[in-house]
Amino acid sequence: MGNPMIRRALISVTDKTGVVEFARVLAEEFGVEVVSTGGTARVLAEAGVAVTQVDEVTRFPEMMDGRVKTLHPGVHGGLLAKRENAEHMTQAAAHGIEMIDLVAVNLYAFEDTVSRGASFAECIENIDIGGPSMLRSAAKNAESVTVVIDPADYEAVLDEMRANGGATTPATRRALALRVFEKTAAYDAAIASWMQGVRAAEEGRAGFAAPDTLCLTARKQLDLRYGENPHQAAGFYRLPQAAPHSLACARQLNGKPLSYNNILDTDACWALAREFDEPAVVILKHQNPCGSAVAARVEEAYERAYACDPKSAYGGIIAVNSQVGTGMVERMFANRQFVEVIVAPSFTEGALELLATKPNLRVLATGGVDAPDAWEARSVDGGILVQDVDRVSEDPAGFTVATKRVPTDDEMRDLLFAWRVVKGVKSNAILVAAQRAGVGMGPGQPNRVDSAMLACDRAHEACARMGIPTDALVAASDAFLPFADSVHLLAARGVRAIIQPGGSIRDEECIAACDELGVAMVLTGHRHFKH
Repeated sequence: MGNPMIRRALISVTDKTGVVEFARVLAEEFGVEVVSTGGTARVLAEAGVAVTQVDEVTRFPEMMDGRVKTLHPGVHGGLLAKRENAEHMTQAAAHGIEMIDLVAVNLYAFEDTVSRGASFAECIENIDIGGPSMLRSAAKNAESVTVVIDPADYEAVLDEMRANGGATTPATRRALALRVFEKTAAYDAAIASWMQGVRAAEEGRAGFAAPDTLCLTARKQLDLRYGENPHQAAGFYRLPQAAPHSLACARQLNGKPLSYNNILDTDACWALAREFDEPAVVILKHQNPCGSAVAARVEEAYERAYACDPKSAYGGIIAVNSQVGTGMVERMFANRQFVEVIVAPSFTEGALELLATKPNLRVLATGGVDAPDAWEARSVDGGILVQDVDRVSEDPAGFTVATKRVPTDDEMRDLLFAWRVVKGVKSNAILVAAQRAGVGMGPGQPNRVDSAMLACDRAHEACARMGIPTDALVAASDAFLPFADSVHLLAARGVRAIIQPGGSIRDEECIAACDELGVAMVLTGHRHFKH
């Protein structure tokens, strides 16, 4: 069939943005009969727009506090009837059903209701039934019906009607229908996810509840130039449950567009920086923290994190868990450090002015620091792996000193620092620390001895730069030490205390080696693999 003229429109919106102007043009410029419901009808009538109440169409009153008003053949028959099907049109005429050519509907703000902590009863009342039903009916019959879910599309629809004698084109109707099905799918997923959370809480289940059906929807934040490599297409999407200060919600204040790899690395870097309460700076390259430190002031933390490995810091990502001021930026510039991305809760005006002199440097402000999302997902061929997010949440009071020698207070502070940072190093992971700086990192080796060797080599280089003695280092291992060979290597390179999960069948051998070498060993009982 051709492009049907729009003669009758049903408008029922929660978001009233632009609706009066849209309805007025439909009625006055195109002679469209406007049908509406409840609050929308009242707003239109008060603005002087001629409007027909929906109960005049259904010949049935709105009832049950508005729960039932548009679920009626008078509405859905007018939306679903196939105009080119003579039998459909005969049946419609026999029952007094008039066609509806345009629907403008948006949904109850369910997600906003949930996010502000509303009661269960209020959340239930904000589950829209009639809205999605009308939208889906209209979208299913996009051959004949124009459906508008976003006020941003009002003007484009009107312009197309002007260009087509009061009609829209099939391409536009199908594009608008696709938006509807995307929106209703996301809406239903949000409701299902909320109810899964409610059920998990009622049953006393903490963390990721592994529901039978995982409802995942996400809204596109960015079109990326490409993925990990130029031949791979990519995009960046935000999940509905994203925390307010997550990377997906951060504002970009400076720099060229983010790449796929930028986002991956920035996420890993930000996850580590927010593990700390005191001012912390993490510098990360290719998913591994090549520099990390905490200090009383951000500027000092940056200098010490940079000194851990200036070579690897070049072209890296910086994450800061406190406001960045001019002092830190001036030190970055003095070091001539090329930085891909810097992310922090906020930046002073002076810091932003300096950073703006580097037009390619991407600057992200999260607005604050909060706990990460409760769970994370990773795709595999044909499926998705989902798990709780790994945080260093264990209480050090529950750790066990397994050796005769007990760590000194300074060693214990360094051990706890190293324990937080090693979580972000690819397994097998060894992190050597001194004076609460990650001076040596051994990531991703197929055996832990090689990881320890790499970490010690880098630690000795860093200590020489930083003026730190190399005979009072500590080390963290993300998983248990399987043999005593790592203990011997670490001790020979100046490590005086080790923190590790324990749990190997050779724990006693490792502990005996520590006792023989005068090394303190702390067992956490927790593992922090990162694959």
